[in-house]
Amino acid sequence: MTLHSLHSATHVDPATQARVHLAAALRMAVLHELDEGIDNHFTVEAPGHPGQYLVLPFGLHWSEARASDLMVFDETGRTVEGHGVVELSAQCIHAPLHRITGARVVLHTHQPWALALNMLKDNRLLPATQTAAFFHGRIAYDDTYTGLAATMQEGERLAALMGDKTILFMKNHGVVSTGRTVAEAYRRLYKLERACRTQVLAMSTGQPLNILSEEIVERVLT
Repeated sequence: MTLHSLHSATHVDPATQARVHLAAALRMAVLHELDEGIDNHFTVEAPGHPGQYLVLPFGLHWSEARASDLMVFDETGRTVEGHGVVELSAQCIHAPLHRITGARVVLHTHQPWALALNMLKDNRLLPATQTAAFFHGRIAYDDTYTGLAATMQEGERLAALMGDKTILFMKNHGVVSTGRTVAEAYRRLYKLERACRTQVLAMSTGQPLNILSEEIVERVLT
């Protein structure tokens, strides 16, 4: 099959496509060193089934992810399709984020460079590079770490903070990237890690950062 025919195919079942894309994103996260073993979560709203979400069962390493491994759960944590365990924090963080923000895809990681920035008192991502400027005005910040997310109220709190933003910085914890598609959300997650890495590396020199002007940032955003 050629690349053109792959992208132009119209017979692919949306549910199958969602599974394939989510499994691919999980494996890519390992390749790009965004994963943390069997922890963290990527979820996709099951096509045609609002309130139901695809997720990798807890215990499988992301490098093992296959489309057929993914299970479907609802907001109560009940397994709708497949087998395995849904980690409590996956239910408590992701279900409210999907429901309240309307995001089709929610990706949550503890990726190292973004987390390094979120360990700082001032964890703001600064528009000092073209890549960082891409996120200007699109990041929500949670400056209050409350411990492990074990209640739906915690997910609702995070969703309220996120509002209409596509990225959530969680101080002392990690990040969330959302999108309409797996590709869109993953691209944001990958670019975010690159932007955080360059900022942390530049800050390590002890020299002041050269922040882009608002005019230049607006050009990048448009």
